[in-house]
Amino acid sequence: MKLKPKITIADYFAQMSDPRIDRTKRHKLIDILTIAICAVICGADSWVAIELYGCTKYEWLKTFLELPNGIPSHDTFARVFAQLNPQEFQSCFLNWMKSIQKITSGEVVAIDGKTLCSSYDKSNDSCAIQMVSAWATTNKLVLGQVKVDKKSNEITAIPELLKVLELSGCIVTIDAIGCQKEIVKLITQQSADYVITLKKNQGNLYNSVEKLFKTGINTSFEGIEHSTYKTEETGHGRHEIRNYVMLTGIRSQLDPDSVWSKFSSVGMVESVRSLNDETTVETHYFISSLESNARQFANSIRSHWGIENSLHWVLDVALREDDCRIRKDNAPQNFAILRHIAVNLLTQEKRVKRGIKNKQFLAAMDNNYLARVLALA
Repeated sequence: MKLKPKITIADYFAQMSDPRIDRTKRHKLIDILTIAICAVICGADSWVAIELYGCTKYEWLKTFLELPNGIPSHDTFARVFAQLNPQEFQSCFLNWMKSIQKITSGEVVAIDGKTLCSSYDKSNDSCAIQMVSAWATTNKLVLGQVKVDKKSNEITAIPELLKVLELSGCIVTIDAIGCQKEIVKLITQQSADYVITLKKNQGNLYNSVEKLFKTGINTSFEGIEHSTYKTEETGHGRHEIRNYVMLTGIRSQLDPDSVWSKFSSVGMVESVRSLNDETTVETHYFISSLESNARQFANSIRSHWGIENSLHWVLDVALREDDCRIRKDNAPQNFAILRHIAVNLLTQEKRVKRGIKNKQFLAAMDNNYLARVLALA
């Protein structure tokens, strides 16, 4: 007797185009996709591991998949994912995530790039691919990702990612590479706010902001609308104080021609760090559409920095992304999407209070738990 799940993976991936020639189709595309998703959730990190997972779980998979010719070989998985249209796969992924995500007003969405180190293919002189991801920092969800074109950089990839996201009410944070007028415009067109790092690549603006803050510090910000916030942390022999300052009412000075969309404030973070009897001071500047609220500004900055631990670390340590040697055609990008699906679903399963790695182990052992992760039960 077959299970009748409330929601199936097929509901979200049924619209995927099958790149194979009809006479070569021994396995249904949805079966291939479902096995791959289940396997990666359970810790598989190669096509051979996905095939092994399928063979081991054949009886369970057969309860809700047709599997007309058994489990596909690892070569079949490799060929199909190398040919699949990553834009279509991304679109289906986004639809799935929209069904489970609950993005609240004020959610910080961090946009950042990551290189898939082992995707470099020396034999074809192919560079390692880079993915730009959007991460909802409070809900801990990957909202989407795009591949950086090998002849370009994140500046061209970020707008493509922004166009497929729903960001209304969110605060978008990006490193200095995203400090571009067109990127800021795309964010505000979605009724979202932004906090973006400012560096010297924006020469005149950077110099003006730096001068404004230095003048303000010397005069205790007299006559300048401002707010401040301070944090202090101690641990592992390190003592760090962060001073946050936001200035508003400065647009006429810094952007008199209104070339930056909804440019409302500038922020500064001064970090004073003491470690092993050595003290270092770092200062960073930001542009923002937020009003003067230094505490909200601080939360946005800290949330963005957290993407390294909350997403990139999980991808590298739990899902071994940097060790993955999948390289052919669209396969690296599509496998990256499989990992993001796994991270999202494992994170959203709240009843088991364990880390991602232990949840993967449990899902591999317990089919009922995996079904719960997939929202099948």
